[in-house]
Amino acid sequence: MKIKARYFAAVMLSAVLGSAQAETKWDMPTPYGDSNFHTVNIRQFAEDVSAATNGELSITVHSGGSLIKHPEIKNSVRRGLVPIGELIMSRLANEDPLFEVDSVPYLASNYDEAWDLWQASRDVLAQRLEAQRLKLMFAVPWPPQGIYTRFPVETGDELKGVKMRAYNKSSEQLAELFGAIPTQVEVPDIPTAFGTGRVDAMITSPSTGANTRAWDYLSHFNHAQLWLPKNMVIVNTRVFEGLPESVQQAIESAAAEAEKRGWDASKAETDAKIAIMRENRIEVSEPSEVLVKRLQEVGATMEQEWLERAGEDGKALIEAYRAR
Repeated sequence: MKIKARYFAAVMLSAVLGSAQAETKWDMPTPYGDSNFHTVNIRQFAEDVSAATNGELSITVHSGGSLIKHPEIKNSVRRGLVPIGELIMSRLANEDPLFEVDSVPYLASNYDEAWDLWQASRDVLAQRLEAQRLKLMFAVPWPPQGIYTRFPVETGDELKGVKMRAYNKSSEQLAELFGAIPTQVEVPDIPTAFGTGRVDAMITSPSTGANTRAWDYLSHFNHAQLWLPKNMVIVNTRVFEGLPESVQQAIESAAAEAEKRGWDASKAETDAKIAIMRENRIEVSEPSEVLVKRLQEVGATMEQEWLERAGEDGKALIEAYRAR
């Protein structure tokens, strides 16, 4: 009887552990709204993980900064408050300039260049994150960044003294080099910031412009294609390594698919959202020769300053990128 009892107890324990595994749930904070293509892609990633693990791991996506605000997502994942999260990579520039390599003007201003830059930088950025007990899962670029205003921008002089929304170190620096006044504003707060006069211009993607109904608060979009910043998805390493190997593999496989799908979606997003802005009477223009020259000069200045901050590691990264 004792043997049978022990066997029964072992079977019950196994069933309980199996049930616990089947109910493993992750909360995933993301900064952007449900209609944003990054969020759509991440929700598909979550569904793929659940399907591949037969429900052993489910990921609940909390969009629009509803669970954790954008500035706190990285540290929340690192500290284990949540196991996984999404953030824009260049937000980490103040702790390590390598994370803003994708936001140097005209270093990589189209998708082919952005992909080459990602391939040259991925491993070194993953190593930086590993040192903080974080695992890099995948990254997806925003469409090329342009300049939104309430007036035409022909030379760049028009931006002097203008309050400009910024979201990372590069957008702050570019604003300052044009004599504008940078102001940090998160995406969900953009319409209110314009409505209250907190900002009068911004640098961002066609995606963000259309998703925040830019036509309600400004009139011009200059498709300057300055850079393609990336969002990345990170996981707490300790939590990840605590999962069964089969689940780890399923997550990595779903991440690889999400990266490919996300890059394709970003490309499609550019033309689609520019078309929406035109339909809503935003005046869309290409930069003039004068403005291009000015932006290139600013880009060269910012690249040199970035190299000084990034040191030998930054120099090696750029060399690897340009060798591709």
